[in-house]
Amino acid sequence: MSEEDAPLPEDEQKQLALRIILEAWEDALSQGVSAEMVASSAIFAALTDMIEHYGEEPVAEMVAEWPDRIRNSEFTLSQDEQFSS
Repeated sequence: MSEEDAPLPEDEQKQLALRIILEAWEDALSQGVSAEMVASSAIFAALTDMIEHYGEEPVAEMVAEWPDRIRNSEFTLSQDEQFSS
């Protein structure tokens, strides 16, 4: 595998993936899709993909931890983080 074919480091993959998803999110909003519909569809897509890869029980266990993580602001982005490139 050449250096060009090497996968990006995990932190760079996460940043790139989030940037691409947020751009698609903004595109959907600009085309008239409600934010709630985009959010619901994104969660559905993420969960179905994760279940396909990990199975129902591991994903259910992960989701069971979400209330505490949400309350601890793990999913809260500041405006600066949300739109930085």
